[in-house]
Amino acid sequence: MDGNATFSHSNTAILAVAAVHAPHVVTSQEFDERLQPTYDRLGTQAGLLENLAGIKERRWWPEGYSFTDAASEAGAKALEEAGIRPDQIGLLIDTSVCRDRLEPSAAVTVHQQLGLPSSCINFDLANACLGFMNAVQLAGTMIDSGQISHALIVDGEGSRHTQQQTLERLSGEDTTVEDLFLEFATLTLGSGGAAMVLGRASEHPDAHRVVGGIARSDTSTHELCIGTIDQMRTDTRGLLDAGLDLAKRAWVGVEERGWLDMDRYIIHQVSSVHTSMMCAQLGIDPAKVPLTFAEYGNVGPASIPITLAEVQDTLRPGDRILCLGIGSGMNASATEIVW
Repeated sequence: MDGNATFSHSNTAILAVAAVHAPHVVTSQEFDERLQPTYDRLGTQAGLLENLAGIKERRWWPEGYSFTDAASEAGAKALEEAGIRPDQIGLLIDTSVCRDRLEPSAAVTVHQQLGLPSSCINFDLANACLGFMNAVQLAGTMIDSGQISHALIVDGEGSRHTQQQTLERLSGEDTTVEDLFLEFATLTLGSGGAAMVLGRASEHPDAHRVVGGIARSDTSTHELCIGTIDQMRTDTRGLLDAGLDLAKRAWVGVEERGWLDMDRYIIHQVSSVHTSMMCAQLGIDPAKVPLTFAEYGNVGPASIPITLAEVQDTLRPGDRILCLGIGSGMNASATEIVW
């Protein structure tokens, strides 16, 4: 059957959302300078990352700082801001795309670093750039059912290794124009960490209610972006078109939900082109869409919680927020929050 999946939450609230930023700023100009010999040889122009994608810079973690370090740092910050002790957490989900190993899970390292209790269920959940929002839905379901009282969702991403490998590869004498554009999206990635603490709304009346949302998939497009820790090859135009088409098909019944008049739209941060076309496609007021991609790049599944954390001090009680994301594969989702 063709259509959306829908979900709702009855007793789930956000107690805290936190972001941590990698310290080393790397500009798009630096990437262009590194690739200038390739541009000259191929007859292509520099400046696409900043002028077309709108990404002026991104951040890298120091050498030796792991993805789980970033996730744990964000998790510790969120717990402190929520005023929740580690021994109160009944569920930990790590949604990081970036990982150093196949097993064990990244979650077990975060669990140990944060000193979470043995009763805390912990595992990884991966779904490209939508993993964090999928985890909010899953954790909310467990909270609503009474299985747990508090959940911690973490994410740690790092683009340093992948971009260094990409720059080295694209600097080679055998690089073609096709290679350059297939790996263009890799250079838009960023590094950062994010975390969120969820709990029962009935026990935290001042927290921010997670109302529910929708999801829709089109897995016929699953080969448009294929990535590993060493290389990501993306049909950038094909991915953009497929994502916009999927978002348009998912954007049904929004009038009844009141989603055309939200106070903020937290859209997954990809580029200026993606954001402007998404707003035009869905009829969203761009003035209600806070932007972080110019400074941080595309930080994968950490992008939405990082953006939400960046603007949370500007939100007022009762504000309605819609988190919107599209992940390669292809999946789209929207989650409503009442602040």
